[in-house]
Amino acid sequence: MILKSSQSSFDARKDLFKVTRTNIKKVPFVELFNGRLQGVVSSRSSDKLVYTAFFEAGTLNYYCSTNNNRRCAGLFDHPCSHLYHLLRKGVHAYGVEAVAQYLNVAGKVAKIKNIDDFPIRSGKIKKKSASEIFSRFLNYLRYLELESSSQPIPEMSWFI
Repeated sequence: MILKSSQSSFDARKDLFKVTRTNIKKVPFVELFNGRLQGVVSSRSSDKLVYTAFFEAGTLNYYCSTNNNRRCAGLFDHPCSHLYHLLRKGVHAYGVEAVAQYLNVAGKVAKIKNIDDFPIRSGKIKKKSASEIFSRFLNYLRYLELESSSQPIPEMSWFI
């Protein structure tokens, strides 16, 4: 790629990026980090309550709890609706193949075409504190307070 002196590498590559609008009210934060697909999912019953949820790579173990570590009432021997929303948002943000590879899904990644193909029921409940995920979410929120800029902020790609 040859750049003109007035062109940044970001400007030259911007056509390669597919930007789609998402509803951040449902899942305001999702990331592939620390061997997990993890994020924050809004509560349907209360505007003041959010859930932190994750799927662990390799085992597909999962957990969902409020930001103050109360276990999700819908979490039994199978993932709750918050975990399904998280997976759906992760696939929307990163793509089916990237999420499947990151989670080390057993079998052929090529067989996974949508979220229904993920073997998430093979995982077990694995209780973990919500603090790490929620802390990372709060760290990302600080970017909302930045003055607007025409320069790209890579960490904000989940917000688009």
